[in-house]
Amino acid sequence: MAMLEVRDLNVHYGSIHAVKGISFEVNEGEIVTLIGANGAGKSTTLNTVCGLLHPTSGSIEFEGESLVGVPAHKMVSRGIAMCPEGRRIFTGMTVSENLEMGAFTRKDAEAKETMDLVFKRFPRLDERRWQSGGTLSGGEQQMLAMGRALMSKPKLLMLDEPSMGLAPILVKEIFDIITRLHEQGTTILLVEQNARMALSIADRAYVLETGEVSMEGPASDLLHDPRVQQAYLGG
Repeated sequence: MAMLEVRDLNVHYGSIHAVKGISFEVNEGEIVTLIGANGAGKSTTLNTVCGLLHPTSGSIEFEGESLVGVPAHKMVSRGIAMCPEGRRIFTGMTVSENLEMGAFTRKDAEAKETMDLVFKRFPRLDERRWQSGGTLSGGEQQMLAMGRALMSKPKLLMLDEPSMGLAPILVKEIFDIITRLHEQGTTILLVEQNARMALSIADRAYVLETGEVSMEGPASDLLHDPRVQQAYLGG
């Protein structure tokens, strides 16, 4: 059984049919990526899975239980953490305080242990633990957003456009971190406009076009598919 199973999902914004009957699944231990152009429905899909948007129809099951109708703030206790597009860190809080916000469902002793682990994974954050989030660089803020999501020790980590707005050298660093998290056992659902990077680290991929899945398969196959290369990889 898949860890996350989405079937025939439809989502509307008013009269706009943003997601049109898509189906996909994420198995434990995988990186699965949703790629596609701006407006393809990638972020809408992620926001619907984590309860920020409500589907018009379709099913979303996590570990065999329905997520439809579960409020967003209950997702963390179910084992799902979201690292949102645009990072959304608390700029007036210190790095440590931001991380503490990610552990609101956990006991203090557990949270302290996990924070030590996060600082090991992100040494740059450790160096800046008393700085306010607003003083960090874009790459550091992205690390902080990922670290905050990891504070709940999620079974499934969802990442929405983690490379957005970052310089190429930082994009590589963020993707190296995602790969390491995966190697350490984290299951990841990745939404990413940088199709080349996403396909190079993912196990499987789904291509979204105007709210529909147009292609799916092993990420390495799609990386070398001429249609994907022409549409998303600039060649």
